[in-house]
Amino acid sequence: MITNYSMYNASVPVLLRQLDNLEHILKLGEANAKERDIDTSVFLNARLAPDMATLTKQVQFVTSLIKNCAHRISGTQPPVFEETEQTFDDLYGTIERARGEVQKCQEDTVNERENSPFSVKLGPMEREFTALSYLSGFTLPNVYFHITTAYNILRHNGVPLGKMDFFGGKMD
Repeated sequence: MITNYSMYNASVPVLLRQLDNLEHILKLGEANAKERDIDTSVFLNARLAPDMATLTKQVQFVTSLIKNCAHRISGTQPPVFEETEQTFDDLYGTIERARGEVQKCQEDTVNERENSPFSVKLGPMEREFTALSYLSGFTLPNVYFHITTAYNILRHNGVPLGKMDFFGGKMD
């Protein structure tokens, strides 16, 4: 339980929890595909609309956003993850790598960098952030969007997910 609000507490535990929640819904999706004798690639390549990204890409977006945030709010350069995932196990591995990057965050460093400015190239534009604005105004909204989209792709494909599953099956 978080007893004080700090940059670290607003980021690291939240980012780790979102990785756990994403992994939870993916495991339910994988199990459902097996129960229904559906090739898992059907779910992995599913999308909500023709111009939207696949389930696999949604997971790649989430893990990239989270590991980039962990490094940027710590003042370090994020590593590049190759995006070659083709199976649920590959996606679980990517989630685990992102989790490892978040766990490298040092509480004192993150808390000291709350107002530290930096820039990020987003497409053709360079965008200025502070650690706090990057976390609250960019990373978290995007993480929630892409996890929700992953949830909705699975739900649209008949996986019986409920609201509690979005929360990793538990509220704490």
